[in-house]
Amino acid sequence: MTRKQSPAERLAATRRDDLLADIVARAERTSSWDRFIVEHAVFTFGLAEEEFSANSMRAVLPDLAHGYLGASFNALRASGVLEHTGRYVPSTSPATRGHPVAVWKLSDKGRAIAAARRRAIGQPRQERAA
Repeated sequence: MTRKQSPAERLAATRRDDLLADIVARAERTSSWDRFIVEHAVFTFGLAEEEFSANSMRAVLPDLAHGYLGASFNALRASGVLEHTGRYVPSTSPATRGHPVAVWKLSDKGRAIAAARRRAIGQPRQERAA
């Protein structure tokens, strides 16, 4: 049997759901270029570092819509590319005032995709076309 939520809990859940819906809507309007850049950064950091967070990427990524990076990480987790380590670190973004951000690592699937992309990028153009 589930516990009945208090009015404050229901209000918090509604606000959370509205915020997530807004993030998803903005992500759907985000260009494929932004998605590519975030994925490329995830694969690059994932191959170079055992673990990483949004803090690691902020210096190398262009400005993204609020919440987009976190939503991207969650989408990559849902697709089996990323695994959550179970750890959190304080955000280094001044706007978040130290809010915890998740620490991630590439899954075996993510490492295979990243390695294949790295090999494809390293090949001369004429060989890729074949």
